[in-house]
Amino acid sequence: MRIGVDLGSTKIEALALADDGAEIIRRRVLTPQGDYHAIVVAIRDLVAAVQDGRSGPGTPVGVTIPGALSPATGLIKNANSTCLIGKPFDVDLAAALECPVRLANDANCFALSEASDGAGRGADSVFGVIVGTGTGAGLVLGGRLHEGTNLIAGEWGHVPLPWPEDDERPGPPCYCGRRGCIETFLSGPGLSLDYKTMTGGTLNADEIAALAGLGDAGAAACMARYERRMANPWAWLSRSWTRR
Repeated sequence: MRIGVDLGSTKIEALALADDGAEIIRRRVLTPQGDYHAIVVAIRDLVAAVQDGRSGPGTPVGVTIPGALSPATGLIKNANSTCLIGKPFDVDLAAALECPVRLANDANCFALSEASDGAGRGADSVFGVIVGTGTGAGLVLGGRLHEGTNLIAGEWGHVPLPWPEDDERPGPPCYCGRRGCIETFLSGPGLSLDYKTMTGGTLNADEIAALAGLGDAGAAACMARYERRMANPWAWLSRSWTRR
């Protein structure tokens, strides 16, 4: 049996697979917000729930995270779940689970999966984008994951929004310390912030999209801004590649 955990900024999901890849059991809980210890405990309890006597003690667990484990320090960096930053997450999880733990960036895993047997199968290069609580991506070249020296290759969420309008400068503050990162505009929280700024209302991304579908003018305008902002990076990349 194989056990995997997806740690997101909003939810944590654990999955147990049989040796033939068939799903055995899946469990999901909300991610404790801003509480590192509570996240470790939540993952421990989820893994126990999906194991439930189905595997022996010490079964390795793979965990995808919204960040990266620094090869220089052994600590988490570049995580939008900021309570993880600077922590020896793999060590603490291994101690809590009493088994070996392997960490990997969630967007990298997604991109590699799609390149192996998903939508990108057979392609020479695959750029897999995640847009949710954060905004990230993974890059696969020639069938191999390309992470870069600093393990941030493909992480387009922390470059400035291309071609911003005057009222989009300098942009919202980002946890990375800069302003106007793509993630601050295109993540779910970024969409909610834009709606609140323009209308004064407090809704999550799903609620804004649903309200726009019902014809609400404020929500529809918010979605139109989001669509333009989403298109900007790809238009910029296309233009750059064409010039080459």
